[in-house]
Amino acid sequence: MANIGKSIAIKGDLSGNEDLVIEGKVEGKVELPNNQLTVGANGLVKAEVNAKSVVVIGKVSGNVRGTERIEIQATGVVDGDVAAPRLVVAEGAVLNGSITMTQKAGAAPAHPPTLAAAGGSKG
Repeated sequence: MANIGKSIAIKGDLSGNEDLVIEGKVEGKVELPNNQLTVGANGLVKAEVNAKSVVVIGKVSGNVRGTERIEIQATGVVDGDVAAPRLVVAEGAVLNGSITMTQKAGAAPAHPPTLAAAGGSKG
């Protein structure tokens, strides 16, 4: 797991193939398509974020896309749109933006198509 310390500031595109914890400041674009990104309590991210899983404890300004899940903890702030099949927003968290939740390909539908098909008929 890589760690960007709280005294580190990065401007530009950031990509990789390992889990990453950001405690510093990142501006630009963050791409971790197969890994988890954690924005720590001191983390400030002004970027478009795309990762397998995203945990926000600090602040993110920009759109966040998680291919599996996004979690915004109680101290977390997200100013931007979020898109993920699973979303956890803790009480006290701040989310200013739209939410798009799509199912992963091949996943079972969340609801049965019709009640009649599930319940059958009496006769």
